[in-house]
Amino acid sequence: MRRRFVTLGLVVGALVVVIAAGLFVADYLADPPTASCAAPPTTFGLPMPVPGHIEVDVHYTCEGAAQAATLYLPTTPGPHAAVVWIHGAGPDKRLRFGDVFAPYVDAGIGVLSYDKRGVGDSQGSCCPGDNGHFNLLSADIQGAVAALASRDDIKKDQIGLIGASQAGWIAPKAAAMSGKVAFIGLASSTPLTERLTNLYERLARGDEGQLSREEISRRLASNGPSGFDPLPYWRQLSVPSLWMFGTADDRVPVPESVAILDQLRIDGKDVTVVTFQNAGHGLLDSPPTAAEAPPTLVSWVVKRLR
Repeated sequence: MRRRFVTLGLVVGALVVVIAAGLFVADYLADPPTASCAAPPTTFGLPMPVPGHIEVDVHYTCEGAAQAATLYLPTTPGPHAAVVWIHGAGPDKRLRFGDVFAPYVDAGIGVLSYDKRGVGDSQGSCCPGDNGHFNLLSADIQGAVAALASRDDIKKDQIGLIGASQAGWIAPKAAAMSGKVAFIGLASSTPLTERLTNLYERLARGDEGQLSREEISRRLASNGPSGFDPLPYWRQLSVPSLWMFGTADDRVPVPESVAILDQLRIDGKDVTVVTFQNAGHGLLDSPPTAAEAPPTLVSWVVKRLR
């Protein structure tokens, strides 16, 4: 009988190892750490003048999947500085020209917005970031920057990244891979690890009862970092970054995020932090949870370019 239990234990153990190995391989294939898009095959449509700006269709291929985007340009002669908009979580299509992008174009800055991988006209599988995988998404942004840098009407040394929420995990790796990013402006993002942030979101929305902010902080501290960690990439970068937070954000732990950013600043990084009292997560939504947030980002970007 004892031998039977030992044999059964060995079989179960072997099955666990096989399943774990299978999951590792599946994760690797779904979002390979080697994903890169330094020089993507790119095609640009003809410039289409529309009231107040110019639109250019963009298609570039990263890791075997064609990505579709639109480049919004000023009507004034180039070359122009430019920014790439990075989506948050979910199956988001490119943002159309409107309140979010118009201030940049009015300031003489081009904006590229894309259909997220596997969404709209972009190929591939959506949405790896929602499962804690950011290699392909970072490669897609690396490719977007390279596509912009290939144009004569874009200033190659003045291409930045802007975005919200999940963008905080995508932007630093993309910038480190690219080497062509001049600045990064983020709203409602965090330098904390992905799973620790997800734990905060669960606790803040009351999944384990109504906890005080102090209790939530203790839980985060005892849990420790886990999941994708953007901090090593932030430490590699020397470009300036802006971080905007709403103090009532229930998805991103603001005090813990600011503490890490303060340490990055002490270490010599060019980090600017702006907080908006009683504002929620959607600082760049339409409408935003803080009316001052979108113009704050635009102003910061313009100053970096000067």
